Amino acid sequence: MKNMLSLLVLFLVLVGCEDEDRRDLVSEPEAEEVADTVPTLVGEYIYVADAGVLRGKDFVYGVKIDSMAQVLAEEVQPYKDQEFDMVKVKVKVKIEQNRRREGWKEVIEIREIIDVLEDKKTPEDQNIEE
Repeated sequence: MKNMLSLLVLFLVLVGCEDEDRRDLVSEPEAEEVADTVPTLVGEYIYVADAGVLRGKDFVYGVKIDSMAQVLAEEVQPYKDQEFDMVKVKVKVKIEQNRRREGWKEVIEIREIIDVLEDKKTPEDQNIEE
């Protein structure tokens, strides 16, 4: 009987005590806003013969040629009048040191194409300019 009474008291003491740490763990945490760590650049893009360049107001980067650089080259093609025209774009990039000894100190790897910022020319506009 004493054992039963001791267990009952022990149980009531354990259940009756509020554990603030446990309550904090059980409650849902507030959502944290995480800043985007991938830089977004706006500049003029050109891709010619396996070389790409992104030029902005205060930067010029060589572009690492990969599938994303080629996709961007295809997307800007309708906006170009001549082969060497540069088209304004907005992209998310990874900036890294150029491992080659030639060209720019830093090159970019295009991670995401956000937008092509030039007005798209209609076929009628292209016929007028020719």
